[in-house]
Amino acid sequence: MTTKEQRKHDRVASLNLLNYVSLDENDQETAQGMGRTLNVSESGILLETHVPIEGKTFVLLTIGLEDELVDIKGEVAHSKPGKEGKFEAGIRFLEIDETAHRVLKKYVDAFSGTQ
Repeated sequence: MTTKEQRKHDRVASLNLLNYVSLDENDQETAQGMGRTLNVSESGILLETHVPIEGKTFVLLTIGLEDELVDIKGEVAHSKPGKEGKFEAGIRFLEIDETAHRVLKKYVDAFSGTQ
């Protein structure tokens, strides 16, 4: 049985530190912490953290991509236990400004060999 790929963009392996702030449905902060990307695309990331982030939670991300910081708002699409007691959350980007999108695209292209 094959599963249909639901992603709009290919993801590339990437280990980048980031800061996240979890928000509730009223945009009130519920948690914050540090994590790292496991992979990244133009439309989302796989985030590794030390504590679980609940599904359907909104997050504000500040990601270090090479020499640039990128601020993005996203939504947790799925969350599960990861390796070595850590947790993984798939984040779908919701709000990304033009400058951040350009930096993200350049970064993804460089690591996928399409530049």
